Parts: sequence; C-alpha cells; structure tokens
Amino acid sequence: MKNNKLNILFITDKSNQNTKKGIAPLRCRITYSGKRKTFSAGLFINPDYWNSKKQKAIPSNEENDTLNTQISLIKNKINQAFLFLEVNESIFDVEDVYLKYTGKTTKTTKSLLEVFELHNTRMEKLIGIEYTKSTYVKFKEVKMHIANFIKHKYEKNDMILETIKLTFIQDFDYYLKSEKGHKQITINKSIQRLRKVIKLALAEGYIARDPFILYTPKKYEKRISYLTRIELNKIEQYNFKQKRLQQVADMYIFCCYTGLAYAEMNNLSTQHITIGFDKQKWIEMYRQKTKSKVNIPLLPKAIEILDKYNMVNSSEAVKLLPTISNQKFNSYLKEIADIVGIKKRLTHHMARKTFATTILLYNDVPIEIVSELLGHSSIKITQGHYAKVVQSKVSEHIMKLSNKLEKS
Repeated sequence: MKNNKLNILFITDKSNQNTKKGIAPLRCRITYSGKRKTFSAGLFINPDYWNSKKQKAIPSNEENDTLNTQISLIKNKINQAFLFLEVNESIFDVEDVYLKYTGKTTKTTKSLLEVFELHNTRMEKLIGIEYTKSTYVKFKEVKMHIANFIKHKYEKNDMILETIKLTFIQDFDYYLKSEKGHKQITINKSIQRLRKVIKLALAEGYIARDPFILYTPKKYEKRISYLTRIELNKIEQYNFKQKRLQQVADMYIFCCYTGLAYAEMNNLSTQHITIGFDKQKWIEMYRQKTKSKVNIPLLPKAIEILDKYNMVNSSEAVKLLPTISNQKFNSYLKEIADIVGIKKRLTHHMARKTFATTILLYNDVPIEIVSELLGHSSIKITQGHYAKVVQSKVSEHIMKLSNKLEKS
C-alpha cells in the first residue's frame, strides 16, 4: 500500500552553487502517494550551514533564523494546500499539491490508474464491512493487468480518462486472451471490474460520458463441473489411512450436502446451528461474499459428519470442523481424487456445485429453493448457472408425462 502522507524535504542544490558568494539554491521536494515534485524554494544558503537531518540552518544567528522562518512559512503553505485538497478533492496527486501551493488551478484531468487506485483504497477500508479481502485482491490484480496492458499496447505508464475509447476495452480483451491466456469467463470478470471503476469516474465527474457504453460482453459456454452420485459415493465409501486426508474428505462431503463455501465452512461454529420450526437442525449464517442470510437444513449425512467431529467442549461458540487453509484443502483434494479414481479436478467450490445439482436439482428440488439455499442474491444467477441441469430435468419429466399419457 502506498504512503498517502505528505512529506516535505528541503535540499541544497550544490550543482548550481555560486562559488564566489559561497551560497547554493535551496530546493523543496514534496512527496505524495509515491510520486515526487521538486521545485526552487527561492532561497539561498551556505551549504556548510545547512543541517539536512534537522532541516534547518545552523548555528542560530540573524541570517539563519530569518531563513528558517521563511522555510517554516513555505512548509505551512504547502500543508494548507494539501489539507484543502484532502477536504475538497476525492482524488489528487503531488502535482495538484504543488499547483495549489503556487496559487494555480489544480489540473482536472485524471488518469485511469489514478481512479483505479482511488477505488481500491476505498474498497480496502471497507474489507469486512462491505467487501471481502479476496474481492479487494481481485481488483488489485485487474489494476496490475491494466497497467501492464497500457505499457504493452501504448508504451505508456498510464492513460488520461478522456482519451480512452471503446477500442481500449476490446484490445484489453484480446490482450488478456492472447498474452495472459485467460479464459473468456475470467476476461469478462476483469472487464466488469474495469467498468465499475469507470462508473466511479463518471460519478466523481472526471469524465462526461462512459466510453464503454456500447460494449457487449462476449458470450461463453457455462460448464458446471460437479460430482455425480457415483463419484460422490467413491469419496464417501473410501477409508483414507492418512488422518488429514480423511478430515478433508469428510469436510468436502459435508459441503456437498450443505453447499457451504470455503469461508463459511471454515467459520462454522456451534452458534450457527439452530433448531428450526420443524424441530430439525439447521445452519443459520451469513454468506461472506454477498452478506445474505442463508438457512440450510442439515441432511443426515451432514449431521453424521458433525457428530464424528463432535468438537463442542463448552457452551461457548467453537468451530465444528477441523481448520485448514484453502490452498492446502484443494491440494489434499487433488490427492483424494487420484486415490479414489476421479478424473475431474476437485476443488472446494465443486462441492457447492455438487450440492446444487446432484443433491438438490437431480432430486427434484425446485430451483427457487436451490437459489435460496445457495444464498444467491437473485434467482437469475441460479438459473444462469444451472440452466442446462434444469432443462435436463424438464426433459426427463416431460418424457415421463408422455409415457403416462400414451398408456392412458
């Protein structure tokens, strides 16, 4: 994270020293958000009298005291310019501080990476309130990709917002695909985050129009990867000799029967288990990603696993499952897949997909209920992900209906 404090430093310019008079110009350097601006302070001093560490002329005498007073006035004026910009501007840089100090109008043009930094700085402060750390990291990654793309395509370090056209986003799409090897689904997510930053620029008045308003995201085929009933049974029925592998297998199975994401599984504790209106055990918690509340009935297999890891030692809230990092969890899943003979690339997220498909949809649970159990903010999200599964079930029911009608 960049240092967003203002630093003021005075230095003697010995390269322009007047050897006859024995004095050198005093220059001022201001640093803000990782960038510098150096300018003449309009003052002169004998380099032998300048104490760089204390930032003052020594020893104390009439001439040096007058110089120190002038330096103090310059510092105060720069700090006042900085405070004014902090109060009145959402985004500014070191050049704006200098312009305000000299009494000139601050520049109104902003760059794409400047606004991206503003967006990310605001988001970082809201981690745990409105956003997760993983979402923040993804926006940082997109900013890095855009910086590299600008350097690659335009041979520049940044771009002024007003110069950006529709071709920018089209070329960025091509760059991510050809240079980075990203799939279209990943590219669309990156472009979605870029457009959010552009909307911020519009809201702040840095640009008058959205350069990407005519952009249409490229379509891609959504393939849902999940475990079939046979594949899930392979994991359920295998007894792993290594304790950690068995724990991961059990936790994975638990998520296949609850649809919990990694963060929710990792944080699951006694306080999240409630007795519902039906006198059965339910999981009641908030999804970290969407902050939406989810109520999930505990199926027999899920209860069996919780009973196995009966970690309730007191009345206080304690975690119900072993703790392991997401990276190690997925690493163990790869090992589990090799042992039981599953050719698919197992990830924790696949358990959530398995819950929605093999456990729910293929057992005729309506998609509206599936959407609610997954904690999706809209049923359209569920339909978009599982449209083919739903169509398959519709076809199956229609076939049964056709046979029934033929016999009647």
